[in-house]
Amino acid sequence: MAAVTPDLIEALTLGAAEVLPAGGLEARLKATAGRPLRVKLGFDPTKPDLHIGHAVVLWALRRFQDAGHQIVLIIGDFTARIGDPTGKQDARPPLTKDEVEANAQTYLAQLGKIVDLSKAEVRRNGEWLETMQMEHVIKLLAQSTVAQMLARENFALRYERNDAIGLHEFLYPLLQGQDSVEITADVELGDTDQKFNNLMGRHLQENADQAPQVVMLYPLLEGTGTTEKMSKSLNNYIGISEAPKIIYDKVMGIEDRQMAQFYTLASGLTPPEIKDTLAALEAGTLSARDAKIKLATAVVRLYHGADAAEKVRTGQFGTEGLPTVSVPAGLPLAQLLVQAGLAKSTSEVRERLKQGGVKVMKQEGEAVVVDRPATDPNEVLALPVILSMGKKMAHVVSG
Repeated sequence: MAAVTPDLIEALTLGAAEVLPAGGLEARLKATAGRPLRVKLGFDPTKPDLHIGHAVVLWALRRFQDAGHQIVLIIGDFTARIGDPTGKQDARPPLTKDEVEANAQTYLAQLGKIVDLSKAEVRRNGEWLETMQMEHVIKLLAQSTVAQMLARENFALRYERNDAIGLHEFLYPLLQGQDSVEITADVELGDTDQKFNNLMGRHLQENADQAPQVVMLYPLLEGTGTTEKMSKSLNNYIGISEAPKIIYDKVMGIEDRQMAQFYTLASGLTPPEIKDTLAALEAGTLSARDAKIKLATAVVRLYHGADAAEKVRTGQFGTEGLPTVSVPAGLPLAQLLVQAGLAKSTSEVRERLKQGGVKVMKQEGEAVVVDRPATDPNEVLALPVILSMGKKMAHVVSG
């Protein structure tokens, strides 16, 4: 185990918005006298794909793993069937057991891009929650009050609007907290909107005569070009499984004001590298464009490796990972782009064409290069063809 030094604490807390209690991580590291900490991250596999906003806490988890600590991944196969309303003003619809398991397998495959699953402890909370007796459920409910639950912001908003709140929703934070008791967590990582649930874990551990876990909360990464959090539903996301070129272009498209957050939470660079880069940007010795190129290259490197990052930085990238879309042959370009999912309407295509934002690509050896910009909405292209419009790309084939 690494010695507890200021540099170690800085590395382990990189990007954290809050550590509770203050100074708690350093105190826990010293109190355990060299024993690896049990560092918990729980997730409900409600959707099958992860984006780099989800990955913020995963990279924090990886830093603990690299420092020699035991990471514990809790797959909420039971809690996902209840539905956590976290960050929402409405209840989340529950999923079936089969849907949860299918999503869990996809999640694990993507998690393996970030953490070493062979050294991780992977648990499903159905192990202990599915067998819980009614007596235990009642005792669990008795450890919180209705007033405490209504203090949670999203419950309070719904209560003020006189919207329905199911009693099962009050149970969710207690079940997530029980996960911490079952695995004797030393540290729990989570997004800032998980604060209520994570602190419930501390409360339940104290009642179970366990040392309460340290809670580390991370900001929600903003989506590309917006102040909203990154989300697939808002189409402002960068998927960790997307092609290198798509990731690169999406990062290049973020707003200048977002660079500090992206560097801190999503670049994978060390604290000194991040500080030096942001200082140079602030001083004007590094241009915004060069800072974005460095950032985009770093993000691609995280998920596809150094070779892919260098190729895409220098304009050499392949079709691997690009979505392949089947469409009818003979469509005019404007309709083709809509059918391929690159545009919402032909009017959007026409506007992009005027701006030079539609490119026809071609394969040269292992690389995809720009052949020419498209200008005519009525042009009929021979298929297959690789097209780009804005930040989107697709390999379009004849259906």
